[in-house]
Amino acid sequence: MEINESRKLNIKNWSPEDRPREKLVMKGTGALSDAELIAILIGTGTTKITAVELARQVLQHVNNDLHSLARLTVKDLMKIKGIGEAKAITIVAALELGRRRKELEPEAKPKIASSKDAFELLRGDLMDLPKEEFWVLLLNRANRVITKRRISEGGVSGTVADPKIIFKLALEELASGVIVAHNHPSGNLSASQQDIDLTRKLKEGGKLLEIQLLDHIIVAGTRYYSFADNGQV
Repeated sequence: MEINESRKLNIKNWSPEDRPREKLVMKGTGALSDAELIAILIGTGTTKITAVELARQVLQHVNNDLHSLARLTVKDLMKIKGIGEAKAITIVAALELGRRRKELEPEAKPKIASSKDAFELLRGDLMDLPKEEFWVLLLNRANRVITKRRISEGGVSGTVADPKIIFKLALEELASGVIVAHNHPSGNLSASQQDIDLTRKLKEGGKLLEIQLLDHIIVAGTRYYSFADNGQV
């Protein structure tokens, strides 16, 4: 009986979906309770209780009120049995980060409503380059930009963009749409057969992943060519 109880208290003996760290990786932060999140912060429990049980005791100390928990000092937390200085500091630091994040006004993400909007967002990255580069804009369902990334760079005559890399980034960022763009250092706005083939591959690949290719833009100095405007996506 003592052996079984000891095994029960060791989180390593739990199934992966019940261990807080593994559960976070498998299911995301939203699947974890407040106690499980705090358990990840404190790392270990005591010889008698798991980190999760210790985290529950911390929450019980403040009547399960995270606002009250955020007001506790290191010394306050150290009054809870099983919470030493290191654990207390970790909890206080994490809650302070959360407070600071809440105070910051989120920067408005630009919304792309036309090819011109996309060009204006990308022109500074592409218009004066001596060699070709390939960039991607990842957008959410509201067509607001999640992030802007350079995918590849090449020589004067061309660069290679791998659809697998583009969609890997899109999946990681949970993007609903993508706009790809590259420059023509020669100033020629005409789409090459390679450009057309890549656009087709991205369009077809996006359908399978439910990630829409919204446009492919070619930048040539201060001018641009939009595949969407010309009915090619």
